[in-house]
This record gives sequence, structure tokens and C-alpha cells, in this order.
Amino acid sequence: MFKRFALSLLLAGLAGGAMAQSYPTRPVTLVVGFPPGGGADAVARIVADKVGKILGQPLLVDNRPGAGTTLASEHVARAAPDGYTLLLGSANIYGSDQLLYKSARYEGARNFTGITRWSSAPMLLAVRKDFPGQSVGDLVALARSQPDKLSYSSSGAGVITHLATLSFAGASGGLRMLHVPFKGGAPSIQAVAAGDVDLTFGTPPSVLPLAQAGKLRMLAVSTAERSPLFPDLPGMKESGVPGFDYTFWFGLFAPAGLPEDVAKKLFDASTKALEDPDVKARLAKQGNLAAPSASLEEFRAWALKEGQESKALTQRSGAGLQ
Repeated sequence: MFKRFALSLLLAGLAGGAMAQSYPTRPVTLVVGFPPGGGADAVARIVADKVGKILGQPLLVDNRPGAGTTLASEHVARAAPDGYTLLLGSANIYGSDQLLYKSARYEGARNFTGITRWSSAPMLLAVRKDFPGQSVGDLVALARSQPDKLSYSSSGAGVITHLATLSFAGASGGLRMLHVPFKGGAPSIQAVAAGDVDLTFGTPPSVLPLAQAGKLRMLAVSTAERSPLFPDLPGMKESGVPGFDYTFWFGLFAPAGLPEDVAKKLFDASTKALEDPDVKARLAKQGNLAAPSASLEEFRAWALKEGQESKALTQRSGAGLQ
């Protein structure tokens, strides 16, 4: 009995090794929970193109927007763990999704295999063009002197633009501001440009065109230190809010049960792609930094920690199930 069991383990190991050596033998699908043309889609296509060339098979982007990216995550969580269906995901799969969407029946650590981080980026603190303050310090002072008067927009309750502002308000001593949620990033930013709300934290692809057109103003990046992507904008530490340091990131995930050798092959291909100067430059044009993880283990531990922090902030946000 023991010999038979040992033989089965040996054969399984040999099969897994053979799979990793031959993988991939056909195109790989990369599922993205956002529509084409957005920041996440740009990251996916830039990095996937290079990873596919390294692996010798294309990574085909499959946009599946809807329900706060949970449709895409659910699809990948239910896919076969063979390396041919992957997810461009972030911290929300580790618990935030379950707090916000009844349809989210997965959990990051249980239903996904983490592979590596692909990108990270600061958010941009933007205000209406006629906002009376010229700095983060001015904004904080004004919010403290007039509780609940300043308004901020977001792309929805419980999503990163909302959570970033909540975190900023807490780190600034408990600012009280009026939250005005919208259904998406574009209308959220447009509300600031139109002067309907005072401020927002937005992603670079959403904020930059309107800032460059003079329709709103940027005060700072959401990271503690200045970002090399936006060297003219102060970080939060020098802006007087040293406890606030917020970035958004995207990473590569597969269904749970992916053979470790296949995960390592995807990790190595991703690392090589993200070290390519052209990939770095193309990501930077979109306001993103190439941010490969040090190892599979490092990414998994880091992503879990990020997910737990995101879940706790979502709980504090008061956002309800949808």
C-alpha cells in the first residue's frame, strides 16, 4: 500500500514537472475586470504583450467589466488551475469584494494563486480649479474649520477612490467631509472639473488630461514621498500628513491549485517583462511604475496583508452590499 502511494506521488510530481516544461502550448487568457481603454486595461495589454513573447504564446486580454470587477474574479476563481486562465487583480479580492457584492463567492487566499505584482501607482489629489486652498495644508485647515462642508467625489462607495479619501481624512486628524459617490471614475472626476464637488483622489489616467487642460488642479500625490512619475507634486509627508501613504496596484493571479512550477514560470516571465526598458516607459506614460515582486512567497504575503488592510478600511467606510 505504501509503495503504491509513494509511486502515485512520484508520478504526479513527474506529470507536474512535464506540464511546467511544456507550458504554455496554446494562447493564455488574461481576464481584466475593467472595460477597454482604462488604466487597468493599459497595464494588462502592455505587460501581457511582453510576457506572451517571452513565453512563446500570446496572452489574450479578455475584458469582463461589471459588479466592481467581481464578474471577472468569479470567472477566474472557477476556471481550471492549468495556467491558461489568469486574472489581473488587486487587494479587493481578499475580502473587500465580499463586503460590497453579494455575488462575490470567492476569497483571495482560498481561491487564487498569487504570482507577482505587475504595477503600482500613486493616486492624485485633485481640487476644482477655483478651490481657495493652494496646498494640502490649506485643504486640511479649511476642512477642519468647516466640518461636513467640503465635498469629495468617488467612483463608488467602498472602492479605491472612496477608501483613499477616508484614509486621508483619518490620517489628517479625522476630517469630516461630504462624500458624493458616482458610478465610475469618469463622472467622479468630471464633477470636480465642473465645480460640483471640491476634491477627489483619482487615478493618473483620469486626472491628468483634465489637469493639463486647466479644468482642475493637482495638489499632491497620495504616497508619503514624491513619486518619480510626478516629481513636481509633493508627497504627503512633506504636505503635513505623514501617516498617509496610499498606492493602488495590479498583480497577476491564477485559480487556486496552480502547479508551483507553472506559477514560477509565469513569475519569471513577468519579472523579465517588467525589467524591459520599453515596458517601463510605456507604463510610466500611463502613470504606473513597473513593480515586480521579489519572489512568489513575498508577493503572496504582501498581497494578503494589503487585502486585510483594504478589507478593514472597507468595513470602516460603511459601504453596504450591492
